[in-house]
Amino acid sequence: GSVCTGMLCSYYPADATGARFKLSDSFSLETMNSFSLIWNFPSTVLQLRQLFGSAVPAFPPKFYLAMTKSMADERRSQLEQYLQNVTSDSNITHSDAFIGFFRKLQQDTFKIQTQRAFLDVYLADGSNIRLDIQTSDTAERILEVTLCRMGLSRELIKYFSFFFFQDHDDGALSVVKKVAEFELPYVSLQSMKELCCKLGIRKWYMDPSLDTLLMDCRASLDLLYMQAIQEVKRNWLKPTERQMQELEFLQKNANKAKFLELIREMQVYGYIRLDPCICDYPEEGCSADIYVGNNEINCCIKLPTNQIKEVSFKINRLRSWQVAFLVSTSLGATKDGEDDTLELRFEYNDSGTWQWIVLYTKQVSSQSF
Repeated sequence: GSVCTGMLCSYYPADATGARFKLSDSFSLETMNSFSLIWNFPSTVLQLRQLFGSAVPAFPPKFYLAMTKSMADERRSQLEQYLQNVTSDSNITHSDAFIGFFRKLQQDTFKIQTQRAFLDVYLADGSNIRLDIQTSDTAERILEVTLCRMGLSRELIKYFSFFFFQDHDDGALSVVKKVAEFELPYVSLQSMKELCCKLGIRKWYMDPSLDTLLMDCRASLDLLYMQAIQEVKRNWLKPTERQMQELEFLQKNANKAKFLELIREMQVYGYIRLDPCICDYPEEGCSADIYVGNNEINCCIKLPTNQIKEVSFKINRLRSWQVAFLVSTSLGATKDGEDDTLELRFEYNDSGTWQWIVLYTKQVSSQSF
């Protein structure tokens, strides 16, 4: 059997970094102290409503009678959807009341007190920066300190973000999730020890043409260059033999600007690649490599007949989507949650007809697109 906890997300206007719709920066209530959230967050909501008025929706009503399992699942889903709505407003998530509540919630959930600690931040070339932090420091603060230390101009910080990622023995790279600005990276890493995650910096925009805004700053140029080389090495990009020769020549001569200019011409450059997954399009039982960026979801689908089909789902033809964490409850499930699956479904207009497309992945959390 399985337990489904869901979230509903919608299409948003494009922001300054080219992101048009958001699918997480969120916490699943499977991993947070939901008791504390249910009983203590309403008082925080009152504070937020005093500050931001109707921009903060009313907290979902409580059940005053004993809840059945289905009622508990419904309540959990309501809370996750509520958090999605609240966290879509950056003014709210930057407020002291919001940050203070979630700082305490994260620390209480994983029983980590505020104290001095060291945190390693990894760059795309494999090097790392060791920071002296407080365990209660937010991702936003740590990112600003890290990038300023690297010499990045403050006005360019918004184009980068922290991500949790995994390096696999076969050389594959998995981007597990984008780190929310109010998240405590040290605490999150402790909670995901069994996944062997690392904290890394990656650019955070979906339009490859925005690279041109970052070329005049040496630090941002270096970050883009390192990430581009990483994506070629990890087979996220598939340059032709001629393009590969040109890239190797430019890399040998340390011509970073020309290297990035050439690589921007390649398909799916600047996209987020999800782990290989299972999908039900165009028929059930297909496997797919998924790339998200530049206002599309690009899928390289392997049909049951072993034929390959490339499909591009355009974001402006997508109406809404849902995310559900399918948590295995069978006796064979591992204690580390290895059998847990993320179900991503989106409603798409295909030749005038709306239909749901479903993807199943082993990634423990989703990206923000």
